[in-house]
Amino acid sequence: MNVADSQLLASELEKLGHRAAPNADAADIMVVNTCVVRQSAEDKGLSRLGLLGKLKKSQPDKIIGVMGCMVGVRDPLWMRQRLPYVDVFMSPSDPAPMVDFLKERLDEAEARQLEADGRQQRDALQDGELILPLHERGSTVSAHVPVVYGCSHACTFCIIPFRRGVERSRRVGEIVAHVRSLAQQGVKEVTLLGQIVDRYGKDIPDGPDLADLLRIVHAAAETAGIERIRFLTSHPNWMTEKLLKTVAELPRVMPHIEVPIQAGDDTVLARMRRGYNADQYRRLVHTIRQIVPNVAIHTDIIVGFPGETRAQFMKTYKILEELKLDKAHLARYSPRPQTVSDRRMQDDVPDEEKRERLKMLEEVQARVVAETNARYLGKRVEVLVEAQQKGRWRARTPQNKLVFFRADGDWRGKLAEVEITWTGPWSMQARLPRQERQADPRLIVAS
Repeated sequence: MNVADSQLLASELEKLGHRAAPNADAADIMVVNTCVVRQSAEDKGLSRLGLLGKLKKSQPDKIIGVMGCMVGVRDPLWMRQRLPYVDVFMSPSDPAPMVDFLKERLDEAEARQLEADGRQQRDALQDGELILPLHERGSTVSAHVPVVYGCSHACTFCIIPFRRGVERSRRVGEIVAHVRSLAQQGVKEVTLLGQIVDRYGKDIPDGPDLADLLRIVHAAAETAGIERIRFLTSHPNWMTEKLLKTVAELPRVMPHIEVPIQAGDDTVLARMRRGYNADQYRRLVHTIRQIVPNVAIHTDIIVGFPGETRAQFMKTYKILEELKLDKAHLARYSPRPQTVSDRRMQDDVPDEEKRERLKMLEEVQARVVAETNARYLGKRVEVLVEAQQKGRWRARTPQNKLVFFRADGDWRGKLAEVEITWTGPWSMQARLPRQERQADPRLIVAS
């Protein structure tokens, strides 16, 4: 979501005549887009802002902004007091304060011209359309499209509802216009985003749900040239059979589901206020695999939640080993201000123990994914090529598995059929087979 927010801000700054600088030192405007989902992310943002504060003393004309969850949706009074050198504070997904600040610095003639130019551009754009920043046009293969902002399901450990506000679903027309505008600029894959993306439309009386939205976006993608559609992040409570059947039926919607479990012990899940138990999650994984062929399932796990015993943690370890999921995003618990777990629970698992538990999960997950990926060895798979990296092309399978291969020519943004020659837990290597005819004209195969 922060990537999408940064892209929107950059687009708005370019409408004012600004261009991306080659590096931060060369920039006149510097914005730190922050995340506070974990303490380490918040510390990183504050550290970066501290460095910019020192720069501001020697170069007072520099414009410094801070955006995102650290600012939140309420007036960040503590930040204004702690960071007096910051010129602009922006809530998540809202570039307007920076745009207004910069407009106020223009003289009257510049303001009139900018308003005229902006009026022409607004008249040419539909609601929701996005002009990619200049340095991203023609090179961006995959892009993010927010479909629901905020979150109304407050887990006890999560700060997001307090910082991003309640759920607000975007109108279908805006989303479709956003997707079409990206396609016109060369984007081939879109990922529909929400803190709980499955809750799309829940705030709209009699409105469409995510399954309905996927069908509409899929129809637009077919005519616009978008090859792949993904969505994240899901929640076990809102993952319906209707949604899964829609994924299975629509060829451009990828068989890739991200649905966090967070813990494998029922007591810990209840303290997290997740709304399901471990057996319900097991059944959901079985249902997903039953309905969506060749699906890849990703999850999130927190270790060291307040009160988590070693025995409770081992249930998480065993369920991860048992379910053999394709990817697990692992994190150590850290208290977040304003959350229930911070106010009412003691962070009583030592950091050393958290690190040991995290390492145990990393090791079991590496083994599981290595075994899963080994099944691809010698097989042909379709990949979407994203970019060139260290002399090789970087691409992804429909299941979002990373593949590298060597080939002459420009493969960026193309679909290619490749043969897997090596597999590991985090990526695979491949080669292009000899040129042959394909029934699908969208599929590029070369020698």
